[in-house]
Amino acid sequence: MASSSVRPPPYLPPLVMTFAATDPTGGAGIQADILTLSSMGCHALSVVTAITVQDTSGVEGILPMDADWVTDQARSILEDVPVAAFKLGLLGSIENIAAIAEIVSDYPDIPLILDPVLASGRGDQFADEEMVAALIELLLPETTILTPNSLEARRLAQEEDEDEGEEQKAEQENSGILTLDACARRLINAGTEYVLITGTHENTAQVANVLYGPQGIIRTDKWDRLPGSYHGSGCTLASAITASLAGGADIEAAVQEAQEYTWQALAAGFRPGMGQFIPDRLFWARGEDDEASALPGK
Repeated sequence: MASSSVRPPPYLPPLVMTFAATDPTGGAGIQADILTLSSMGCHALSVVTAITVQDTSGVEGILPMDADWVTDQARSILEDVPVAAFKLGLLGSIENIAAIAEIVSDYPDIPLILDPVLASGRGDQFADEEMVAALIELLLPETTILTPNSLEARRLAQEEDEDEGEEQKAEQENSGILTLDACARRLINAGTEYVLITGTHENTAQVANVLYGPQGIIRTDKWDRLPGSYHGSGCTLASAITASLAGGADIEAAVQEAQEYTWQALAAGFRPGMGQFIPDRLFWARGEDDEASALPGK
């Protein structure tokens, strides 16, 4: 029998908007975001900020999208459906940063997760100093949680020129390098609510990820350091945090759940080409037994 009205579906998954560049390998970028968000029960709404030419070894070229196209992609979706969270990755240009900052400022109650993709794993640069400065000035005040690795945290913090106390200055002078605790303080002072600094690039036996809030360290999680080099681990972690927050978790629970998910995806990773490994974001669907997929102790 024909009906004059359409009933809504009984279930609506959390809808997450991700702003990121394409990655034809599927290892990082918007493809990684979509896979991770879908794997964790969300529906991804994707806004392309740039198109890249890359393989599993590195990036050969990047073509930023016109800022008006970025705006139009996002606005058309936002006028149509409710969004539970924003996730930001590689943004492509200073014009895109400004456009996205204007968009998200209209939705101050929606969590925003910023993965500051400043360079590839090989060291290909994605952001110049002007872009880094714009990211700090325009997007950090809108950010719920920032997820830099230690290299990104130091670069962002060194751009942030707010005065530090004498203790923090002495800390940097004595070590010869800005400590990660000092980086987190500067970034929170610049506007982000929380910072999760990952330790994959540090010379430590285990990978230590530290979540900071306004009052300092909230939690530290240590993970067995896996062999090999991975393409898209940061995208996976940031998207997993976004998915958990979109599903209603608080910040600490979201960070814990996302780390567990990411470690599993990395441990099950595969090497499709001659370069880096790619996380298997659908590890749970591969038919492994419970013992094989058990989480490591922390």
